[in-house]
Parts: sequence; C-alpha cells; structure tokens
Amino acid sequence: MGDCLQVRDLSVRFGTNTVLAHLSFTVPAGSALAIIGPNGAGKTVLFRALIGATPYEGSVHWAERTRIGYVPQKLDIERDLPITGDDLVRAKAAVTGATAQEAAKALELARVEKDVSRWPIGALSGGQFQRLLVATALVGRPTVLLLDEPTAGVDEPGQERLNQTIDRLRTELGLTVLLISHDLSVVYRYASRVLCLARSEVCIGPPKEVLTPAILQELYGAPVSYHVHDEH
Repeated sequence: MGDCLQVRDLSVRFGTNTVLAHLSFTVPAGSALAIIGPNGAGKTVLFRALIGATPYEGSVHWAERTRIGYVPQKLDIERDLPITGDDLVRAKAAVTGATAQEAAKALELARVEKDVSRWPIGALSGGQFQRLLVATALVGRPTVLLLDEPTAGVDEPGQERLNQTIDRLRTELGLTVLLISHDLSVVYRYASRVLCLARSEVCIGPPKEVLTPAILQELYGAPVSYHVHDEH
C-alpha cells in the first residue's frame, strides 16, 4: 500500500529552544504508529507540525487524498456549555460538508449510544466524552486518525474499551493511526511500530525491538517496566 506519511529532517524551534531536531520517519498506510517519550519530548508538538498548526523546518509529505481526523489531548471547550454530543458532531459535519447520515454513522462507529449523544456534554463520563471526540474526528471520512493520549482521564475499563474501539476502526475502515500514549502495555499490544522521542535519543521500530529495558531507561532516565495482559 505504500507510505501514508513521509517526514524528512523535521525540526521545530520556539525562539532559541529546539523541541524537535532533524527527525525523519515514515508511516506505512494502514499501520498504527505509537509515539512515546517523557514529558517535554515534543510529542504533541510533532502532531501539531504534522497537521500544519506549528511552523517547522524540513518536509512533511502526506499521501495524495489523505484526510486527517484529529483527537487532541485537550479540547478547548467548556464542558458546562449547553450543547449535546449531537450538536458537536453536527457542527463538524457542517464544516466538512458531511451529511446527517454520515454524522450518525460516525457516532455508531465510535459506539456512542443514541441516548448518550443527546446528553449535554457536561453530563458525559470521561470515556463517553472521548468516544464523542473520536466520533467527531470520524466525520468527513478521514483516512488517518491522530490521537493525542485519547484515554487520559478515563477509568481503566473505559480505557480498554476505547483502545479496542480505535484498533477496530483501524482494521474495519483501513485507517492509518498515529497515537500518543504513556501506557506501554497498550503500545505493545496495538501498535505496529513505535517512535520513541527524547532530547538525546530518537528511535523507531516494532514494539518488541523498541520497548526494551535499556532503551526505555535511556528515554525516561529510570528503569521502566510494563505488563502485557494478552497478546494482540
């Protein structure tokens, strides 16, 4: 299928502070790339550069006809606003030119129940709200999903359901997924490849090759362990 994304010599600087320096990698179409690294390593900055929201040097080349759905780490919206999940999805449909049927399908794909989508967003649990954000990202039929720590603030059962949903969407819709996560067991189970970001070390490869004690200690500056509950 070829590459969905090719990044060459990418650097991002804010004044004299270099956040990303000469980063190069590719993402095969239909794969799942997890981005890991300590706080401050530039994971969210990388996502913002990939979607053109942050100035950068180097090149970012998406495959022709790529459509991106983005689930940010934090949505700049007050949860006490008197709007429902349906309102949010319909607003995205209006922007993208999607039909009402496509918006309803996005909610169904993300497994947002019909009665839940009618609730005010402030009444949703963390997991329900994240599913709503995934549904919103699916409006417009993206070929790529970028998810910045999508399970942050979600309880453990909700995290597992959401991770399974994302993996199912990748398989069923043929999506390419780029995922920022701090949960190494999730990265091991669901990612095709892992991109490790740190100030002094950048590496990329399959989880079994990258998630080694030596590399993780180099990344995080301390011994790191994780447990895989079942093979994926």
